[in-house]
Amino acid sequence: MASRLFASRLRPIIQIQKCRIMTVDRIGNRDVVGFGYNGEPVYVDRVDFPCPAIRWKENTPDVMALREKEKGDWKKLSVEEKRALYRASFRQTFSEIDAPTGEWKGILGMCMVLISSAIWLFLYFKTFAYPELPETFSLERRLAQLDRMKKLDMNPIDGLCARK
Repeated sequence: MASRLFASRLRPIIQIQKCRIMTVDRIGNRDVVGFGYNGEPVYVDRVDFPCPAIRWKENTPDVMALREKEKGDWKKLSVEEKRALYRASFRQTFSEIDAPTGEWKGILGMCMVLISSAIWLFLYFKTFAYPELPETFSLERRLAQLDRMKKLDMNPIDGLCARK
């Protein structure tokens, strides 16, 4: 039973997900080095989960030579070789992931365009689409109506707290 389960893990089909088959030919000649973010053999740069499931670059003869050299003493590796090894495994450094992209400028610009178009649309409708307000909305008419309501004693407030 355990051998069948282990053998099923060695098949070229790694995972079937919503009518999309993740096969070995989709990830190419890259090494699967861990479980990954959610168990799928994909590469994702994330600060909160810094260990992707596969390496960034495919295994080329240059990268394989560097990997053989890295098995020895690291003091014999040059800085350029260490950087090449890092770039073969990872696409970005943490500082490159956290670096500002400037995307907020485009978002802010689109928000300003939408707000200004909404203001212009409001002014257009206020000027051309809506009719004029009736004359009863003027301040003199409203004050006269309030005075009339007081004189006719309309909707008086009754009760314990009412002033008379």
